[in-house]
Amino acid sequence: MTALSIREVGPRDGLQNEDPVPADAKVRLLDALSGTGVGRIEAVSFVHPKAIPQMADAGEVWARAKKNPLVRYSALVPNTKGAQRAVAAGFTEIEVVVSASDTHNRRNVNRSTDESLDDIAGLIDLLHGAGASAEVIIATSFGCPFEGDVDPRRVAGIVDRLVADGADRVAFGDTTGMGTPRRVEDVVGPVRDRHPDLPLLLHFHNTRGTALANILTALRLGVTEFDASIGGLGGCPYAPGATGNVATEEVVHMLEDMGYDTGIDLKALLEAGRLAQEIVGRELPSGVLKAGPRIPL
Repeated sequence: MTALSIREVGPRDGLQNEDPVPADAKVRLLDALSGTGVGRIEAVSFVHPKAIPQMADAGEVWARAKKNPLVRYSALVPNTKGAQRAVAAGFTEIEVVVSASDTHNRRNVNRSTDESLDDIAGLIDLLHGAGASAEVIIATSFGCPFEGDVDPRRVAGIVDRLVADGADRVAFGDTTGMGTPRRVEDVVGPVRDRHPDLPLLLHFHNTRGTALANILTALRLGVTEFDASIGGLGGCPYAPGATGNVATEEVVHMLEDMGYDTGIDLKALLEAGRLAQEIVGRELPSGVLKAGPRIPL
């Protein structure tokens, strides 16, 4: 079986778009997901509590969580101060975001894309000096809720600069679910050609129902790393109309049935999904969570 890597982003990307939940609940979800066999988890983000109050207790949640030695945990940071907090908390895998769209970038971090790239160059050096890796997520890679279409050549140019600045991995974010198989080919294909050895990760939202088709397209392009969120939790607080991420259990169900090895126990994942529903107090959009899997558990 071909092995794939799925990073679970529900504890961070998912919960930051819900009403704030207690630290106890966050720890319970994080611990449950750590026992599903998932190899990577985006655990928390170190952002200013006024910007994202849902993540104000990130340090407490991480300190209380049970760290599974088989899981690689990462944290999202917006700037140098956040990176310093993440490193001090013990994270060695750090993510930072820049938007391909200037308008979205200003809404998100109040600066232009170029200004953010200047900051990220210094941030990469800081992280490497601390023994941590730097992943840069390019939001609005497939379209922007404010500007509309984003030229794939602009995305490729951002990747060129990030590679030159020493980024360890690049992720393409489909911030409002504008991605389609054609857009995935237009964005990912040229980057794969120009940087064949660069680790790529794709992050799809399912706003328009194309996330699974986009993953299949990316697989054909040689991408083997994907983000997904338990139950389909998620969205984007700075992108009108953004709905949840692609559901982890839907991705696992499809890929395992196709012969790919995700290493994830679908039964344990469904139990974590039911816990996530309990925590946020509503039914989540995942079809597999509602109907149950058809493949053997």
